[in-house]
Amino acid sequence: MTMWITVDTSVCCGHGRCAAAAPDIYRLDDNGYCGIESLELLSGQEDAARAGAASCPERAIRIADRRLGPDPAAAS
Repeated sequence: MTMWITVDTSVCCGHGRCAAAAPDIYRLDDNGYCGIESLELLSGQEDAARAGAASCPERAIRIADRRLGPDPAAAS
């Protein structure tokens, strides 16, 4: 099953704990914030992705079995 990471970049405060917990998945931008908005996980990355998400004090990271993003109906 395909799993996806979605990061609410408006909530990320740049603690970098996600990247410390799972550096092969979470990349930080030049300012130290999580540089991922949405990423499809490769097989075998699920546990590391969950560890990174659990380490986020802002709870800005979600992992789901489908791609998550803004609700297009909310923009109407």
